[in-house]
Amino acid sequence: MRILITGGSGFVGQRLCQRLAANHQLMVVSRDPAAARRRLPEGTQVIANVLEALDAAPEALVNLAGESIAAKRWSDEQKRRLIDSRVDVTQDLVMLCAKLAANGQAPRVLVSASAMGFYGAQPKQGEPGQQPVTEETAPHDEFAHRLCERWESVARGAAEHGTRVALLRIGLVLDQGGGSLQKMLPPFKLGLGGRFGDGRQFMPWVHREDLVRAIEFLLERDDLEGPFNGSAPHPVTNAAFSRSLARQLGRPAIFPVPAMVLKAAFGEMSRLLLTGADMRPARLEEAGFTFTYPTLDKALAAILD
Repeated sequence: MRILITGGSGFVGQRLCQRLAANHQLMVVSRDPAAARRRLPEGTQVIANVLEALDAAPEALVNLAGESIAAKRWSDEQKRRLIDSRVDVTQDLVMLCAKLAANGQAPRVLVSASAMGFYGAQPKQGEPGQQPVTEETAPHDEFAHRLCERWESVARGAAEHGTRVALLRIGLVLDQGGGSLQKMLPPFKLGLGGRFGDGRQFMPWVHREDLVRAIEFLLERDDLEGPFNGSAPHPVTNAAFSRSLARQLGRPAIFPVPAMVLKAAFGEMSRLLLTGADMRPARLEEAGFTFTYPTLDKALAAILD
């Protein structure tokens, strides 16, 4: 297939391109084409704008673009940037679908990233109402949910032009060389790690290899559309995550970070650290997808070996 990828030079996108390059023709959208070419497999076509792909008529689209949600405090201006960085590119992809459909060349599929933030803060371990969060769970209305809901709503517009749309609500992505784990490792390696707040908030996570396999799975399965939770089948609480990571490193995890400290340091963005959801990949597993790394201990052992 000819596959157009936004965010292809990022942490997930680079590994996805490496996996797909052997069997597919790849185009990657990047604001810095020269730098992207250095990171991507040989033969990848790099373009500066989604609509440059019109003549190539891609058969599949993967949308991974978006500014890091945890890069800065959530000022009103930063919230706008977070929304625009996702919505603008997604709107361009839907426009590309419309233009190609007018010529009878609508892409077969759009796999568009979303995030576990779609569900907002769900009950913590031991709280009333706590239960597994599936694709049918009602979200809690807050900024992270509204961001993801708008992102998904725009992506669904591609279906009006005959393109199948799959939405992947991604958990914390774990692997060497980037992602969530890169920020966590330094204090834990020094024996200074610990839980955030009371540690009872859930942390849906996924090994990067399983995530790119899930994207490939959704590209290939013509019968799959709508939302899919992109996380491992065994989420853990923040406290359990901290213990597991410390155990893999042979270090203690005895320095919890109080909630008030996180709130003072990060403001509203601290909710990313202090809340979560017991998110399960119900629809992926029902469709027959199997995880290479279903448990955190197995994933961390492979990453940190």
